[in-house]
This record gives sequence, C-alpha cells and structure tokens, in this order.
Amino acid sequence: MLGQETYPVWCSEFNMTPESVTWYEGNWQEGSKIKFLGEDKSNPEQGICGMTSEIAENKLHEFLSIRHLGYVMNGQEITDTPEILAIMPSYENYTFEKIDEATTAVRVYMESDPKYTEMFAGLWPKALEKLKEICEFN
Repeated sequence: MLGQETYPVWCSEFNMTPESVTWYEGNWQEGSKIKFLGEDKSNPEQGICGMTSEIAENKLHEFLSIRHLGYVMNGQEITDTPEILAIMPSYENYTFEKIDEATTAVRVYMESDPKYTEMFAGLWPKALEKLKEICEFN
C-alpha cells in the first residue's frame, strides 16, 4: 500500500485526468514530513500540486495516521493562509484489520474540507478496490 511502486497505482483514482501522475516524497516513519504530490501532464502550467503532511502515528500493519498541514500549489508549500488555517490540520487515518497474519480489511477515516466530501465519497471506494486488487495479485 505504501510502497513507491504501489502507492501511485491505487492513488491514481484520485487523479484529476488520465494524464495525471501521483507520488509521494518522504517516508512513513512517525514524526516524518511527507508530501503527497501530483502533476497533470496535460496541464503543465499548473505545476506540481498536492498536500504537505506529517506522519502523526504509524503502528506497522495496525494503524497509520497522517496529519495534513497544508497544500502544495505549483510546487510551493502553503500552510498559513486564513483558508488553510481554518481547515488544517486534518487527518487521514487507516486501520488495518487482521486475521492471523493476513490483513483482511482497511478502514479509512478522513477529515477534509466539507466541499470535497461528496467527491471523496465517490473516489475512496474505487481506490480501495484497486488496492484490494494489488494485494490479491501479490
């Protein structure tokens, strides 16, 4: 799920266009800074955009909490505008359910700007289905 090769595959469901690419910079260690980035190759003037975040908690194979601190717009981190301060920090939490040593479910809890609630409600099931396909293939 968190690998450099697998992350862009399941997160591609969040891409705005088929020409978009997604990646992250940083690592998943608790307390680490991490950026979730994307670029729409069909709209190069938009530049690199995404989220700047930190790993709030990481209990390997049990729980992951990402604290989002702001946006990346055209390659620049933005964390201190009144609009961002009104909604940040926000959290994206993953709980992994296991039977024996196998992960059987991933539960996602996400705080976001309310204007994106409907969009994410439609995208998360697609992304998790793609993640399931990756896990079952491997």
